[in-house]
Amino acid sequence: MSERHDPDPAANFAALNGWDREYETYTDFDLPTYVGPTTFMKLPWITDAAELRRRRTDVAIIGAPFDDAVSHRPGARFGPRAIREAQYTSGSIHSLQLGVEPFEELDVVDAGDANVIPAWIDRAHALIYRKVREVAETGAIPIVLGGDHSITWPSATAIAEVRRPGSIGIVHFDAHADTANEDWGVLAGHGTPMRRLIESGAVAGRNFVQVGLRGYWPPVEVFEWMKDHGLRYHFMTEMEERGADAVIADAIAEALDGPDSIYLSLDIDVIDPGLAPGTGTPEPGGMLTREVLRAIRQIVAAVDLCAMDIVEVSPPYDHAETTAMAANRAALEAISALAVKKRAGRTVRFER
Repeated sequence: MSERHDPDPAANFAALNGWDREYETYTDFDLPTYVGPTTFMKLPWITDAAELRRRRTDVAIIGAPFDDAVSHRPGARFGPRAIREAQYTSGSIHSLQLGVEPFEELDVVDAGDANVIPAWIDRAHALIYRKVREVAETGAIPIVLGGDHSITWPSATAIAEVRRPGSIGIVHFDAHADTANEDWGVLAGHGTPMRRLIESGAVAGRNFVQVGLRGYWPPVEVFEWMKDHGLRYHFMTEMEERGADAVIADAIAEALDGPDSIYLSLDIDVIDPGLAPGTGTPEPGGMLTREVLRAIRQIVAAVDLCAMDIVEVSPPYDHAETTAMAANRAALEAISALAVKKRAGRTVRFER
């Protein structure tokens, strides 16, 4: 029978094990990405609009975890969380491309998610609209993480209303036009948001520029509607022939032809599915990730950005997080480009 050893009630186990030493502690912002709450780049989670206004927040991340309007592969409801998690660094960061530390120049926060629930498209769109509008009214620039592309309808509508009497234009990166009249009778599907925005009057067709179109959708009659309403668009074949930089330069000029500010909408499927497989409607033959990130820097540097969304990231198909990482970097490129503006003394926030 082994001898029993009872713990010494007077022992100082912390001292015995060296656990009573003084150690430096870190804020949530500076801890490794896998420790603490999951926010975008471990930024403060601030959902109260009054606090955003008090802080004079420059950029606010908003989650729109909704994918009930998809026509093909689901899963984008998990996109906002995946995009927030797709980061390996924390604390103050430095953009090698732009030579700026964005979080030293800007006040950027994670403003949380819209209050959506599954299986109720109208309610989800209403709550996304309210969340984006509430944040935009504080003067912060919303960057909305989707979610399927239907969320652009309520999100961009909210921005258009906040920016009145000014007008907004949209630069839309996508393999697909998303200008269908309906998806099997559903007017609010993820293939219809751009038509809804234009038909409602929130955005004028002539102030709408699309980049990266390719594949076998939409049908001819949809393109006829686009032509009738003055939409401008650039196919991938044009990028192949002229180069991405030349096409983006044209898109910027077109986007600035009238509008006071630009809403940037990035469907992650504009990137070739070999590089970003985790999306709802993959279309071979797309842009390179580096081309998209470069385009975002170019556009945000040139225009007055009123908001941005990044949509259609579907983590169930994103076997190595490559799609979520591309989306995460897309948001960071926009933030860094805004930081360069602020460092130069230009206005980033929306001031009435």
